[in-house]
Amino acid sequence: MPRLHGLAQTAIPQVIAVAQALEAGRVDEADRQLSGIAAAYPDHPEILRLQAGIQSQRGQHREAADSMRRAISQRPHDALYYNTLGTVLGAAGEFDDAIAALRRCCELQPDLAVAWYNLGVMLTRCVRHDDAVDALRKAVALAPGHADARALLADMLRVSDRAAEAEAGYRRIIAESPHAGMAWWGLADLKTMRFSEADTARLQSALADPRASDDDLIAMGFAFAKALDDHGRYAESLAALERANAIARRRRHWDSVAFSAHIAAITAAFTPPPAGADRTLGAEAVFIVSLPRSGSTLIEQILASHSRVEGAGELPDLPLVLAEESRRRQQPFPHWVDAANPGDWQRLGERYLQRTAHWRTRRPVFTDKLPNNWFYIGAIRAMLPAARIIGVRRDPLETCLSCYRQHLDNNEYTRTFTDLAGFWREFDRSLRHWLALHSGHVLESVYEELIARPEERIRALLDFCGLPFEPACLEFHKTRRDVRSPSAMQVREPLRRDTARAARYGRLLNPLRMALGMPLDS
Repeated sequence: MPRLHGLAQTAIPQVIAVAQALEAGRVDEADRQLSGIAAAYPDHPEILRLQAGIQSQRGQHREAADSMRRAISQRPHDALYYNTLGTVLGAAGEFDDAIAALRRCCELQPDLAVAWYNLGVMLTRCVRHDDAVDALRKAVALAPGHADARALLADMLRVSDRAAEAEAGYRRIIAESPHAGMAWWGLADLKTMRFSEADTARLQSALADPRASDDDLIAMGFAFAKALDDHGRYAESLAALERANAIARRRRHWDSVAFSAHIAAITAAFTPPPAGADRTLGAEAVFIVSLPRSGSTLIEQILASHSRVEGAGELPDLPLVLAEESRRRQQPFPHWVDAANPGDWQRLGERYLQRTAHWRTRRPVFTDKLPNNWFYIGAIRAMLPAARIIGVRRDPLETCLSCYRQHLDNNEYTRTFTDLAGFWREFDRSLRHWLALHSGHVLESVYEELIARPEERIRALLDFCGLPFEPACLEFHKTRRDVRSPSAMQVREPLRRDTARAARYGRLLNPLRMALGMPLDS
């Protein structure tokens, strides 16, 4: 094997074992097996490639990208190396560079199905729906048994409000590969579908399938928890979630101390607000920020039902623009904020509007619903002073429980109640700060108030966005559009008042209540 050239014969079986463990998602095992070989061959390109995969799974994104670039410098025409670079960059949120690397991989080796699949994943994250479907179809054409690619194509059907077709697609995958975790999770994520007792039994058997990777076990674990919840088996559901989250947490721990310090640094950098771009810049943008599972998709669906508004979904463009500037200045955000002048903020605001121009081809106003943009409210105000920012919140217990039950990639704070509560507190503190500092430019939308008084709150929402009232916004569930979030099926139904779940779990959630500083259920 050319990639293993230069390794001793005794090292080759170990390297193959590392690759197999990494492919199965067993990062601890891969790391242990690689440590000795890496010491002996620190610059070997295949060792660097495997090391990059482990570093990426651990959340060491910069180190992973550096390892892969060192490997590619030695093998610049190896397609697989560009595939790994693309996945590493994608995990770091550097989607533009990830897509470029994966396209290069597909040029070098057009018959590499995994590269087309990974390209489809990255295009999906960039809300480039049609391109993503093309890439995924190529992956499936090359590898008809690629369960994850087929599951992601079924996800696309759900996005387009074709739930019955999506369900049929997931079930075909499961019939052929009972341990296909993402197909099981796709079924669970339909939300409006209840698992039958037969489904639950099949899912429990699949969790014991020796072919299941850690990724499969995590996805099936969340699906199994949903099935148990469907049948009122709440203690067992929480236990299944704990097991699934524990597997994910073995790879990567969320550093709550570092996160809090980062948010504090951002807050300090934009307090008081710096002199920013022209105050008229950004009037076409509405940012919707929140924790996941707080009702932000509902807010976007209401606004997207207006004749002047395009619901763009969770766009990656704002953090990508800030990351570009960080690379240009060779300083991480927000360390360079003090050195930025109004011209810099104008340039960054115009860059964001350039990147998102596609979303204004049909309607003049668009929404950007990336939840974690609450990190960047200060930057939005500097870059795009005329933009509207809506901070969506929901009861903290309901929000945190819903996040804990949702299979959320790259949201490592959702793995324990303590981390969830810590993340929620940072959001709460931050949103309150920006509401006070930017009164009139940031609106708080409370999910429970919207449910209780929908017309009043919808009229206030439209008024804040400078939009005239349109009755279609009250009948948002009739609006036909692609919805790319876990709430895709729910926002196509009329408002419901029975979405709260915490009461069903009662005292089982007292550890979460304690972490949030809430009264316990006695």
